[in-house]
Amino acid sequence: MNAENRRKKSSLPESVLSTVSDAERRLTLHRLGVLDTENDPDFDKLTKLAATIMDTPISLVSLVDLERQWFKSRHGLDDTETPINLSFCAHAISSEDDVTIVPDAATDQRFSDNALVTGEMGIRFYAGAPIIVFGQKIGTLCVIDKRKRDEPSSKELEQLKMLAGLAASLFELKDGARAGVLVREALDKEEKRRAIAVEAAALSSWAWDARTGEIEYDASFAELFNLPSDKPLRVRDMFLAIDRRDWKDAEALFRSTLAGNDHYFSEYRVRGIDPPRWLATRGRVLARSPDGKPTLLMGVNYDITERKSAEERQRLLLREINHRVKNTLATVQALATQTVRHSSKPNEFLEAFSSRLQALGLAHGLLSDHEWRGIRIAELVNKEVQPFDDAKHARIAISGPDVLLSPDQALGVGLILHELASNALKYGSLSVPEGHVKLSWNVHGLHSARRIVINWREEGGPTVSDPTRQGFGSILIRRSLAKVISSEVVHEFHPEGVRAKISMPLEADEPQY
Repeated sequence: MNAENRRKKSSLPESVLSTVSDAERRLTLHRLGVLDTENDPDFDKLTKLAATIMDTPISLVSLVDLERQWFKSRHGLDDTETPINLSFCAHAISSEDDVTIVPDAATDQRFSDNALVTGEMGIRFYAGAPIIVFGQKIGTLCVIDKRKRDEPSSKELEQLKMLAGLAASLFELKDGARAGVLVREALDKEEKRRAIAVEAAALSSWAWDARTGEIEYDASFAELFNLPSDKPLRVRDMFLAIDRRDWKDAEALFRSTLAGNDHYFSEYRVRGIDPPRWLATRGRVLARSPDGKPTLLMGVNYDITERKSAEERQRLLLREINHRVKNTLATVQALATQTVRHSSKPNEFLEAFSSRLQALGLAHGLLSDHEWRGIRIAELVNKEVQPFDDAKHARIAISGPDVLLSPDQALGVGLILHELASNALKYGSLSVPEGHVKLSWNVHGLHSARRIVINWREEGGPTVSDPTRQGFGSILIRRSLAKVISSEVVHEFHPEGVRAKISMPLEADEPQY
């Protein structure tokens, strides 16, 4: 559900909805694990005391979630929750005030149409102080009356704030106790968990005891960091093993975790390893002392070198694509300009330009499929000339060894083959039933002197004569490989049929997939 739909459903002002739906706030609320839990006498004492101090029939410890507000403790009320669109407390946690006060809800434009005001419950007076846990407003300690009231005294408001603070402390202490239980259970299973992690997911696990300053770790942890596995390690040893380019960021994130962020995630290179080994760390503070200092942090490390290498290849590919797009736009512009010059009618231009653009698109599509690393010539040839052949009675004979063309070579050859095949179908050997074409290629030379020679030979068609003028198709055939250094294109009109010879240098070593 997007923000607009949530806003319509909740009928909350945008500023209130923004606070209610804040991801960090809701993460803190759900991490406490208290929603839909049993009654807690510790919180019940607070709500009863709040009702007594404020002299109200109803008081609540209300936790504000995305779709509802749920009452961890309630005094004088049977309901356990209400929809978020009726929530007074949602307004309270979005306010900058220490205590949100509504003396008469029936005359307050925010709540005058609220079903809790107009309905059987008949709320008139409300006062709510935010409960702030780990820096996030998760709900309120509030009091409610069914009659309008004057604004409470400053002493009463201060007491309500103190009770909200006590509620917050209770949540944090109980969360710490719950985390302590989880830690003890986790430690009992640590050896088994480590073995499973290493075997199934290639993870190395560790635990940092802040009281001793030492890290307990498995053998794979030391191996990942290129550290000895037979001596005690401290946090400083781990950071000293991180590449100088990354250790400051990694350390800053670690300090943020210790200061209260709780969750730790970092990526970095290991010092002294070439090519670089990339690691990722995920950790979490599982226990803190009463004064908030971390006492136990546990986590895992794993090798992300392959992913980082893939990301680098992707960045290089994007740069290559940007370069190719610029070249392609220049090629399209040249195609359009030259086709216009050699077309006497608009429909001639559209037909010729669309056909040439399609040929360019076919080559581009193949290059894109192969991530611009090149195209096998057989695959390119089939794409470009197959539309001009007869599927039932093939008239274009194709032969040649498996060769990889560079992107520039593939684009140029694709355009040339399209022009040759198009002209053959219109005027040459493919324009008559008995005509045919032989398309072959061979590789000559070794290593840096390797060249591919492509031959186009038309036979059995009408008698050919030299054209009286040079059309753009002929220009395109001769110039499409202008960007390929040391390439040669010969285009000849023999009486027995058109001949074309394309010669280009090849890479000494073809790219490896």
